Amino acid sequence: MSAPILEVQNVTMRFGGIVANRNVSFTAQKGAITALIGPNGAGKTTMFNCITGFYRASEGAILLHGRSGPEDIGALMTRPITGGSHLVTRAGIARTFQNIRLFKEMSVVENLLVAQHLATRNGLLSGVFQTPAFRAAEREAVDRAYFWLGQMNLVDDANRLAGELPYGRQRRLEIARAMCTAPRLICLDEPAAGLNPSETRELSEVIQRLCAEHALSVLVIEHDMGLVMRIADRIVVLDHGEVISDGTPESVAEDPAVIAAYLGVSEEEVQA
Repeated sequence: MSAPILEVQNVTMRFGGIVANRNVSFTAQKGAITALIGPNGAGKTTMFNCITGFYRASEGAILLHGRSGPEDIGALMTRPITGGSHLVTRAGIARTFQNIRLFKEMSVVENLLVAQHLATRNGLLSGVFQTPAFRAAEREAVDRAYFWLGQMNLVDDANRLAGELPYGRQRRLEIARAMCTAPRLICLDEPAAGLNPSETRELSEVIQRLCAEHALSVLVIEHDMGLVMRIADRIVVLDHGEVISDGTPESVAEDPAVIAAYLGVSEEEVQA
């Protein structure tokens, strides 16, 4: 088994008196696709928001492993002004959203250039005087944008407004934009939502290619079980905010606790 890229250790998330996640622990391996699934209201999105810096977990630790050792996502959330999600992105985590959040009045390539603003900003004076470093950074940003457009089969759409793209291409554009931040872990929130079967198959091939050709690690929330079973190396199942199963797609599919959670019955009824 490869080393983990992400460790979630005994994470609990409370909103006042409501416990959305309770004592959740799992790992995501480097270069693998890990799926986080469960019935509606299971706590998947809350866990995603903790991992990607939108929430700070009430208890526990979330560790992103890099060459210089583990980085505590919760510690990044304590830093003022810049914001947790901003620092989590710089640490190497990118995400997409269930509801697409593109800049729809910008062109496709402009969406990818905006995503790289941290890498290309060299100070106000650098931009005003067009220093060599500023121009070089801009060229690199454009090259990177077109590289990921090519990977997502979107080069021909580069100068179209993002809002004019068909829904399936907007999904791929959102992934391309996330990849422009050079993540080590990309978190995909319901990437197949609203896609037809043909678009879903194409998306599954894209996700698998990201891992196989770019040494990327993927964490995905998804309700499309066909997609999950096709692409996932490991599946973590949540129900009522707790982990009820964690293993290969085959073992999870046969787990009575998982079957009971999805059918809304007890394990005893499943086994009867």
